[in-house]
Amino acid sequence: MAGTLQVYSYNRCSTCRKALAWLIERGIAHEVHDITLNPPSRDVLAAAHKCLGDRKLLFNTSGQSYRAMGAAAVKALSDDEALDALAADGKMIKRPFVAVDESTFLTGFKPDLWESALQG
Repeated sequence: MAGTLQVYSYNRCSTCRKALAWLIERGIAHEVHDITLNPPSRDVLAAAHKCLGDRKLLFNTSGQSYRAMGAAAVKALSDDEALDALAADGKMIKRPFVAVDESTFLTGFKPDLWESALQG
């Protein structure tokens, strides 16, 4: 695989820690970014939205920021407004968020999906 994975995670997130351990166990090169301090750019999020096809996959629906905004308010956002909200608050983004390359993205940690996307 060309390039290094860009992994946006939160150090207090147990799912993120499991995902990072999974990458290390497999010797997959990656660069870690704190999603709360350095969230992915709006352009990266827009590319992820295009790749994933469903903006719901970008949202951390169990997070405090999402709950504070409310599911109905999030649903009412246009795609542009949703991308702006995600870019402004990394805690709104489903984590870990992984940019494999310019057109492949992973959200959350599902080992089977990661295996096929990264080892394929």
